[in-house]
Amino acid sequence: MNRRKFIGNSIIGTVGAGFLGGIYAWQVEPFWLEFVEREMPVKNLPPGLEGKTLMQISDMHVGNRFNYQYIIDSLKKAKIFKPDIVMYTGDYTTYEGNEQFEQLDEVLNHTIKGKMGTIGILGNHDYGHNWSENHVAHRITRQLEGAGIEVLRNQKTNIEGLDFLGFDDYWGLNFNPAEVMKEYNPSTPTIALCHNPDVCDLDIWNNFKGWILSGHTHGGQLKPPFLTPPMLPVTNKRYTCGAFDLNDGRNLYINRALGHLIQVRLNVRPEITVFRLERV
Repeated sequence: MNRRKFIGNSIIGTVGAGFLGGIYAWQVEPFWLEFVEREMPVKNLPPGLEGKTLMQISDMHVGNRFNYQYIIDSLKKAKIFKPDIVMYTGDYTTYEGNEQFEQLDEVLNHTIKGKMGTIGILGNHDYGHNWSENHVAHRITRQLEGAGIEVLRNQKTNIEGLDFLGFDDYWGLNFNPAEVMKEYNPSTPTIALCHNPDVCDLDIWNNFKGWILSGHTHGGQLKPPFLTPPMLPVTNKRYTCGAFDLNDGRNLYINRALGHLIQVRLNVRPEITVFRLERV
């Protein structure tokens, strides 16, 4: 093969690989759901909760950016796990107008609920345009509650001896962590739900020890090999996805999101997380 032909074939191959990679990132990976199963060790866990399953669903982003039938199909698949507790950690819609309320109701007809309890918190997109529309947050809250999800807005709830602290969104209009952290009881096993992981770096935790479950980042959606994702909507660029030991008795888990803002993913598959409780 002469040099000119070799270069020509190389260019064609590179262009072809790039085209196929683009198709994959656009049409395949955004809808290639992964169920991530992992253990969750919790101190002082009541014996009756050992082995129970907690499911985290985050960032559904129902709207017009992608075919949300995928969200409905994913919720149907998730029901096979028969979770004991289900936790929704915000960003239910990509809000553009009243149409999203109707779309969300359609999806909520397929809400997966836990046998012992179902709870949720709000994310920034649940506050509408510029995260500044309280009426959007109130409407979405009513819809979630109508579907059987207990929405925690700087509130605590207890399920069979396990406390859950639910923060309202960091970028929204109702962020008031002091309101819920005063309810923290260090002698009771506790899990905190906090949409934006940047909150972990604020001085608001009242010596909290336990797990913090977040979403928001989508894992960056695009992750070049060996590099940090270029699109991370957090100040602390360490907070991408997965588990983080915060080295002070807190453990953070960031869900990669079920939906997406832009229909593209690479090396960051959408996720539903299934935790199995362990006593330690």
